[in-house]
Amino acid sequence: MPLLNVKVMEGVFTPTQKQEMIRKLTDTMVSIEGENLRAVTWVVIDEVKSADWGIGGNSLTTDDVKALAAGEG
Repeated sequence: MPLLNVKVMEGVFTPTQKQEMIRKLTDTMVSIEGENLRAVTWVVIDEVKSADWGIGGNSLTTDDVKALAAGEG
């Protein structure tokens, strides 16, 4: 029973995008381990509060992550 735990910054991804992550990650695991494990492949998306995530000694906010995704950072 594979369990994939994904951590993302809160407010960055829409519910539709999170559903797409779940579907694609499940498909990836099934492509490796076989179709019989689809029904028992778990994907958990944890949202981390804005500014509770840091990189390089600096905290990031939701706006920072959105700016990075837009190519502004």
